[in-house]
Amino acid sequence: MDFTVDTLADGRGFRTLNIVDDFTRECVAIEVDRSLPGLRVARVLDRLHGTTGLPQSIVVDNGPEFAGRTLDAWAYARGVTLRFIRPGKPIENAYVESFNGKFRDECLNEHWFVSLVDAKAAIETWRVDYNTVRPHSSLNGATPDQFARVTEGARRLLPARPDQKDEDRKPEDLTLSV
Repeated sequence: MDFTVDTLADGRGFRTLNIVDDFTRECVAIEVDRSLPGLRVARVLDRLHGTTGLPQSIVVDNGPEFAGRTLDAWAYARGVTLRFIRPGKPIENAYVESFNGKFRDECLNEHWFVSLVDAKAAIETWRVDYNTVRPHSSLNGATPDQFARVTEGARRLLPARPDQKDEDRKPEDLTLSV
């Protein structure tokens, strides 16, 4: 996960929290608002838990929203490891950085957002298109959605965490890294 920043037509800024699955290249969420503190990040992840499950680890940079106590406590309570990249090394979070570039070029730079509501609607439309219409060369020409559906059975075969017995595994334990 990572953040991007942009500006509305009236000059006020807003941020987006972009969450990308490294395996399927799906953009599972883009949260848009003026401020996205650690508590809001945790709420977005809890919302995703209900739809896509939680990964074993999440790669993040050292921003205050990710490195603060709120997200640390959230991750600890849910058994998720936060993997921090080294400062000044965005290549260590290459998938989301690549996504951010495409998102900036194809969505943020192409729209003149008149309001936060307008930005949320246009960004969600772009996210759905990115996941369901746009083929990816890294996925042999499949869309992230197609690739995720094809590989869903393979995800069930992932090994359990070392601290779990097979009979204690739940569906959310089988999801991929975001």
